[in-house]
Amino acid sequence: MPIPAPSVALLPSLLTMANAGCGLLAISKAIDALAAGAGSQQYHDLLEASCWLVLLAMIFDALDGKVARLTDSSTPMGAELDSFADAITFGVAPAMVAKTMLEAEHMFHPRLNFLAVAMFSLLAVVRLARFNLTTEAGEEHHRFFTGLPSPAAAGTLVATILMCLSLGGGIEGSGEQATAVGRGLAFLPEEFRMRLTSFLQPVVFALLPILGLLMVSQVRYRHAAAGAANQRSGQATLVKFTVILLLLYLAPVPSLFVIGYAYVLRGLWDAWRERQSGRSDSFRKAG
Repeated sequence: MPIPAPSVALLPSLLTMANAGCGLLAISKAIDALAAGAGSQQYHDLLEASCWLVLLAMIFDALDGKVARLTDSSTPMGAELDSFADAITFGVAPAMVAKTMLEAEHMFHPRLNFLAVAMFSLLAVVRLARFNLTTEAGEEHHRFFTGLPSPAAAGTLVATILMCLSLGGGIEGSGEQATAVGRGLAFLPEEFRMRLTSFLQPVVFALLPILGLLMVSQVRYRHAAAGAANQRSGQATLVKFTVILLLLYLAPVPSLFVIGYAYVLRGLWDAWRERQSGRSDSFRKAG
């Protein structure tokens, strides 16, 4: 007796497939960038495109779940499809982009680069599997995450790579073609910019295991989109998000860099405060 095919919601599934497509294209662009060779403009352009594709996939990832819940069309098939897409786009793709940069810049031994990349990707898969098993349906269960969400980890990683490319002058243009950030960087001494770039490149290597471990940690992270949607603080919130959007328009790379690290560190700060609060309560009871 044939097994009936599982039902699939069309619109959310199309958004999920767009997410996976961005991840696959990002991997392809990263491979092309490595073939182009470090230092060439084609290398910078292709690596930049890889990073932006991962960031674009984050939009599709945020939309597919939201659309599924709004239209009451969540299905087990859709949840599995979403996890596989996330594994490609936020587990494999950003790690491949990072490995491309590390190999092109001859940062460390290729085997060390592979170990760091594999740690990020494999822990992202573990984090997604845990999410599927522990998360319940319903908007109230999507306000916090246990462990750093894989899109946030991927976004922070590629934002750091974009910052390296930006400081190196490869993606901000020059002269009349320079972006707003490019014009600002022109005021900095080239030696200083190169030192910052040289500092950030090993940071990319270190981020791979650090972000991987945070993904499978017990640190709680607030769902940024859910928090914004449920916010009722009026004008202050509107002003805050307007300023963020303006900064993203004027200086997208530095803004994404700051937002990524602020989100990662905010979760760690909240976890530290909760731990300190718990210790204080224990001391009071003991006293």
